[in-house]
Amino acid sequence: MTLQQLRYALVIAETGSMNKAAEQLYVSQPSLTSSVQELEKEAGVQIFNRSGRGMTVTNDGAEFLRYAQQVVGQFDVLAEKYIARGSVKKKFGVSAQHYSFAVKAFVEMVKRFDTARYEFAIRETKTAEVISDVAAMKSEIGILYLNNFNRKAITKLLQTNNLEFTPLTKCAPFVYLWKEHPLAKEKSITFAQLADYPCLAFEQGDTSSFYYAEEILSTSEYPRTIKANDRATMLNLMVGLNGYTLCSGIICEELNGSECIAVPFEGDEDDAMEIGYITLKKTLRSKAGTIYIEELKRYLGVNE
Repeated sequence: MTLQQLRYALVIAETGSMNKAAEQLYVSQPSLTSSVQELEKEAGVQIFNRSGRGMTVTNDGAEFLRYAQQVVGQFDVLAEKYIARGSVKKKFGVSAQHYSFAVKAFVEMVKRFDTARYEFAIRETKTAEVISDVAAMKSEIGILYLNNFNRKAITKLLQTNNLEFTPLTKCAPFVYLWKEHPLAKEKSITFAQLADYPCLAFEQGDTSSFYYAEEILSTSEYPRTIKANDRATMLNLMVGLNGYTLCSGIICEELNGSECIAVPFEGDEDDAMEIGYITLKKTLRSKAGTIYIEELKRYLGVNE
């Protein structure tokens, strides 16, 4: 079993086609096919189902490829640190819930590198995908929050995927709404006051658990709910429909604009949010990863 074979398998899984993978890898299809067959034989696992419509990953293959991605990702970090890699682009990715501060820190981190030598990626995505991206080393770092409601469920999921959560900051929840909203001038807002307005929630997918919700009080019966899948759409809905969302109150105006504001939410202590980052346990951190976490701490005012 070699790193090259693992890389081959990962590209096949990504493209879903032996032909496309061979073109991308600059190898002949017979050579690629033989290499993957040898890998499956040695691993004792059928990684792919083969059909006229392409290659699909088996259930056993999905687990195997998750570990393969970790191995390849860690080798790349090791090579970046100790081996001259010439013109090969280094990769660094972050997956996050929808936080403007996570994007701001990413921007500041990228400014410190030559983008011609790196392949950077930031993914604002569903909570479950933040976890799966880091578990598969698609992203080196993930950003999410825990509170008393979701902590047990999310922590168990992190442990299952060999991930650890490192807290950055704790914050009371805020109501995020348009600056011309009828409640915008309130010093604080209760849940009852929000009853006449639509709650805006980030979509978590068909199989999502309410433990994955980015908004607190996910088990509450909101009288009105509208789901969105990106921050820009949510901001438009706040303006157009007087919608609101419950959030950390850590808003990067440079990226989100000044049309919306955060007003303290009158909840209880169980609603407090602990924002942090997730990484694979016992893995090397890349230079980009180290700087990204430094930028997160700087923006959030975290003291070492």
